[in-house]
Amino acid sequence: MTVLGVPVACVDRSGMLDAVEELVQRGQATVAYLNVHVANQAAGDPALLAFLQGVDLCYADGAGVLLGARLLGERLPERMTGADWIWDLAARAEGRLRLAWIGGAEGVTEAAAEALRERHPGLQVWTDHGFHQDVPALIARCNAFAPDIVLVGMGTPTQERWVRRWRPDLQAPVVWCTGATADFLSGQTSRGPEWLHQNQEWLARLLTEPRRLWRRYLVGNPLFLARVIRSRLRRPR
Repeated sequence: MTVLGVPVACVDRSGMLDAVEELVQRGQATVAYLNVHVANQAAGDPALLAFLQGVDLCYADGAGVLLGARLLGERLPERMTGADWIWDLAARAEGRLRLAWIGGAEGVTEAAAEALRERHPGLQVWTDHGFHQDVPALIARCNAFAPDIVLVGMGTPTQERWVRRWRPDLQAPVVWCTGATADFLSGQTSRGPEWLHQNQEWLARLLTEPRRLWRRYLVGNPLFLARVIRSRLRRPR
């Protein structure tokens, strides 16, 4: 289905990971996600919208997108947030797939990878931070590791611009935009109380970082819903 011009795969978490494994076999694929913040950014950024429209797999990463789909008369199975599905990916990859993880401040992706290795000691993960001036050298190191999947977590729209620019140079079969997943796993950023983030993650994040995120959620959420309703009303009867 399509939400505000972005095709979103109608899959649950298991189906999403099945699709990623198929893309690993196919090669030269790109994976991204849609949540309310990404949709709002894409509404004013034609290049970001075109990127999302052109990826091989885009999935729902938030309850807001599921609500938007219902308002459009469709239904998506579930939201798939990186801090949740990363554990399933690690379980599937252990002993089978090599992962590279780029993004965040120095040490953040390594701390996140170490958390995964504690539960999955056979997991092979190469990491680096997201603030390199010499990107070709970074990509050369990544390619030398020969990953099957490269996770890129730099926040929207930085990560999408980065992937759009450097995807041709990355030799991995799959490159996957992952947002703040490493920040959560490393403990750099709190998700808030589990009972809250499992039901209303936007509210949990707002409570943990109100000064940084108030505009994203208190302004962005109503704006997203208004755009969805306008899109529904503009549909031919």
